[in-house]
Amino acid sequence: MTTKETASLGAFEFLSGESIPNFDVAYETYGDFTGDNAVLICHALTGSAHVARRPDSGGETAGQARAWWGDVVGPGKAIDTTEYYVICANVPGSCYGTTGPASENPETGEPYGTDFPPVTVGDWTRAQRRLLDELGVGRLHAVVGGSVGGMNVLDWLRRFPDDVERAGAVATAARLDAQCLALDTVARRAITSDPNWNGGHYYGASESDANGGSSDSSDGRAEPEEGLARARQIGHIMYLSKASMGRKFGRRSAGREAVREEPPDPAAAFFPYREVESYLDYQADKFTDRFDANSYLYLTRAMDDFDLAAGYESDADALAAFEGELLLLSFTGDWHFTVDQAESLAGACREADVDVAHHVVESDHGHDAFLVEPEKVGPPLSNVLEEGLAGRAITDTAPESNESTEFAPVHTSLFSE
Repeated sequence: MTTKETASLGAFEFLSGESIPNFDVAYETYGDFTGDNAVLICHALTGSAHVARRPDSGGETAGQARAWWGDVVGPGKAIDTTEYYVICANVPGSCYGTTGPASENPETGEPYGTDFPPVTVGDWTRAQRRLLDELGVGRLHAVVGGSVGGMNVLDWLRRFPDDVERAGAVATAARLDAQCLALDTVARRAITSDPNWNGGHYYGASESDANGGSSDSSDGRAEPEEGLARARQIGHIMYLSKASMGRKFGRRSAGREAVREEPPDPAAAFFPYREVESYLDYQADKFTDRFDANSYLYLTRAMDDFDLAAGYESDADALAAFEGELLLLSFTGDWHFTVDQAESLAGACREADVDVAHHVVESDHGHDAFLVEPEKVGPPLSNVLEEGLAGRAITDTAPESNESTEFAPVHTSLFSE
């Protein structure tokens, strides 16, 4: 049993204090609700509600070519949709059906653009809570998410601690570090310095309006595609590890069939067009076809803004009211959200007497590991949903002598030596 719907939830006030009169949330559900088996999945930065494969999707939903976690969520998968009622909602500010910058402002009849209110991870959580109320879902059996979706999970635990029994926060952290903040800043400036961005009000504008030229696009619009492409390329570099990039591309030149963008200057044509360059160009082209530049600005700002301890004395204080179980998954090759950051979060949980396990996955795939290695991600997630932290596939970095831990998983020694 699957559904693909949009819920109209009326007026919505953002944490910034600004509000919109009409708020729609695009969502998908999988499985049947029995009253106590609901699992909320929180998507990553540019994901959609299309988390699992659907028999009626025709292979594509909301501009995405495939379900973004189709190897983890589905019938017989780690998050088994024959057992659980799985909900995934597109977040506010995105461009995959939930109200965002590209949506029509009913007061003007034009797209909001950058007049759309500022969006935070807290707004994502509050919107999901509103949707669950609409669906008749009270307490969640579990909430699971990766990357900034993992931040969304953590926000659930501090904002609605009584509404969650178990949680899985994958490849995430309590906040971004300075290096990632810097890279996100450069990515956003790539968009806002594109002459076609036009202060965020580029929807429906012709190229002659934007930069004095004539339009050669099929819909007559001149969008900041170059800026968005560069921003996405920065993102892809962040998601891969040095080892995985070396293995996948090395210094090899692209094949003769590869089509290079126009060289920026005559001298550039002398040098080889490398596989890594071709990959980044290909990924950028795909992304600009399916995503909105303003949404990229809004969502990266929400991620950068998130700080688990905001409004609290510490991370431990922020999580102290949560009485369920939390599984943290981190990946050794991930420099975007590191093992050390996850361990710091696990330490805060232990300080707050929150039942937690920090499961470290050996991987050199970088941040993308949580998407491309389902065989490593699936078993611990399946365990925490079925058995809690006592599941046999779950390891923990806590020393054996940690008496505050009520479960007894297999322990690793990464942090106990």
